[in-house]
Amino acid sequence: MADWDIEIDCEGLLCPLPVLRARKRLLSLAPGTVVCVRTTDAMALIDLPHFCTEAGHAYLGCETEGAVTLHLIRRG
Repeated sequence: MADWDIEIDCEGLLCPLPVLRARKRLLSLAPGTVVCVRTTDAMALIDLPHFCTEAGHAYLGCETEGAVTLHLIRRG
């Protein structure tokens, strides 16, 4: 999996909190910045790619590490 610039820990948070935290953090970052969102909620697998499409960010994929899923997003 690719490297990232910023990590957002959303472990233990349920939908829609991972998306809201990612949105808030992405607003303050420069375009092209890669963010890793750490989640344990299975709905994030649907919600984060959808959010990226709607907001103009690039969803780069995800990888599972035990109970945690790492989602990579490039700021649009």
